[in-house]
Amino acid sequence: MAKILIVGCGDVGSRLARLLVEQGHEVHGLRRSGFDIPGVQALTGDVTHPDSLSFPLGLDYVFVILAPGEYGEEPYRRVYLQGTRNVLDRLEGQNPRRIFWVSSTGVYGQESGEWVDESSPADPAGPTDQVLRETERLFETVPWPATIVRFAGIYGPGRLRLLNWVSQGKPVQADPPAWTNRIHVDDCAGLLAFLFVRDIAGTNLASVYIGADDHPAPQHEVLDWMADRMGLPCVAHESRPGAGSNKRLSNQRISALGYVFRFPDYQSGYAAVMGQPDQIR
Repeated sequence: MAKILIVGCGDVGSRLARLLVEQGHEVHGLRRSGFDIPGVQALTGDVTHPDSLSFPLGLDYVFVILAPGEYGEEPYRRVYLQGTRNVLDRLEGQNPRRIFWVSSTGVYGQESGEWVDESSPADPAGPTDQVLRETERLFETVPWPATIVRFAGIYGPGRLRLLNWVSQGKPVQADPPAWTNRIHVDDCAGLLAFLFVRDIAGTNLASVYIGADDHPAPQHEVLDWMADRMGLPCVAHESRPGAGSNKRLSNQRISALGYVFRFPDYQSGYAAVMGQPDQIR
């Protein structure tokens, strides 16, 4: 049995906590406000206020899954960068076997529709993604093994941005295609739990993994499929010469390690979100 701390028991962190409790581990979870997850020892604290942080001793594993609650360079810097520094400071004197830190594939600045994997340069253009990349670099000097997991766009129950897009009939870029990458929230938790189990088993984990499903897809294709399932007209397709076509993310590193996605594509994942029992491929 491992003694585990999850810093950030939000949507992903809570799902991960339940999985780890089911495996029989001792799980401690930190959140800004009180919460109740069966089998999880709840801690209250705010990573932006170091005096509020008090961690149990003898930790074997630490997961840091932060979310600023608002978008912008300043909240990202406050929560991700300084918050992570505060967590690492509070861990001083402990000897965890590994720390997992959740990042975003936004740190990849590629915009020409090319394939991207963990060996591709991570050179973000936007200020918030630059903060994430700056925070990732903190783990190059920590005294413990560390693995960064870069998730693509997370979707799932309650995350209805694309469904609202279709309902509102907003146009979408189709020429050139705007490639998109995603991962269902259940696979976020499942992938993190899988890496933890592999580490316990003695697998030599890499320092970075991309968390994205098997099938990148053009945004207009995803919205057209949703519109059809919802019985709504397809949104208008726009041609935007010179517009970025984003990137296609490869998950071969995590797949080669043995992880099997519960929702390997947008059809299976969104069918579940939309309450469809048949997961169309």
